[in-house]
Amino acid sequence: MAEIIQKDGTWTFDGDAVRIVPGRDKGVGLLRQTLGEVVVPLRALAGISHEPGRRTGRLRLRLRDGACPLLQVTGGRLPEASDPYRLTVESDRGGVAEYFVDEVRNALLLEQVPAGPVDAYLLAGPAVPISVGAGDGTVAFDGDRVGLDWNWTTEEAKSSGGPREFRVADLRSVEWSPSKGLDNGWIRFGLAGAAPAPAPKYDPYTVELFGFKKDPLMALVAAAVAVRMPHPAAPAEPVPVPAQSPSLAPGLAAEAVSAPAGAGGGEDHDALLRRLRELGELHHAGILTADEFAAAKQAVLRRF
Repeated sequence: MAEIIQKDGTWTFDGDAVRIVPGRDKGVGLLRQTLGEVVVPLRALAGISHEPGRRTGRLRLRLRDGACPLLQVTGGRLPEASDPYRLTVESDRGGVAEYFVDEVRNALLLEQVPAGPVDAYLLAGPAVPISVGAGDGTVAFDGDRVGLDWNWTTEEAKSSGGPREFRVADLRSVEWSPSKGLDNGWIRFGLAGAAPAPAPKYDPYTVELFGFKKDPLMALVAAAVAVRMPHPAAPAEPVPVPAQSPSLAPGLAAEAVSAPAGAGGGEDHDALLRRLRELGELHHAGILTADEFAAAKQAVLRRF
C-alpha cells in the first residue's frame, strides 16, 4: 500500500483504488471539504503525475473522460482550490510522492487499464441529500427530486412563480458555469420538452451565481443530479419506427431507417448531406410524418 499524508490531504492507494481525504489546512477549498472522501477506482484513472516545485509540488490524478460526474459537469472550470484530484506536496516529501506515482502507474500497466473515455460513470458522485444556497436561490436534491427556492436578490419575473420542484426523470440536462470576471455564473436545469431557456436572471429553472464563496458548491449539486441521469456518451437507443407506414418514401427514407449504425462508413459526406436535405424536403411536403422524419434523420446521422 502507498500513502502520502500532507496538510492539504491524504492519498492512499491499495492496488484497487486511490482514496482521497481532504485536509484541514486553510488552503483546502470549501468544495473539497464539503465533498469529503473520494474513492477513485483504478479503472477510472488515465494517469497520475508529480509536479515538483521549489517550495511545494503537486500530485495530480488524471481521470478518464466521462468517469467522474463532477468533472463532467464542470468541464475543467473548477478553481484549483476546489479540485479534489490535486494534492499540494511539501518539497521534503517529493520522494514519497514519486513512490506513490510509481505504484499507481505500475498498477495501471499491470491491469492494462485503457486511458480512453468511458460511456458510464465510474465514481458515485456527491452524497445526497444535498442543499446549497448561493446566488439568487437555494437548490435542494434528495436523490430523486430537485427543489428550487428564491431569495431577496431574485428578479420578480423569476420569483413570482414561486418555488419549483421536479424529478430527475423530467430532466434532459443539468449545467454549471462559474462566475468569471463581470459575468455571473449559474446552475441550470433543462426540462424535457421545455422552450429555450431565457437568461439565467429570468429563468425559473436556473440559479444565478454572483461569484461568492459558496458558488462552487453548486457544482456538487449538479454532479449529484448528473450521475443519476443517462451518461452523455452512453449508446443511444434505436429510434422506434412505425412498421409498414404508408407515407414512408420507398428507397429513400426506408433505406436510411434500416441502415445500421456505423454502416456506410466509407460513404461520401456530401452524399449523406444530400440525403438529409432530401428527407427534409419530403417532410416539408407532407410525405413523411414528424416521427418518420426524425427516425430517418437519426439513422443518416449515425452513418457520418
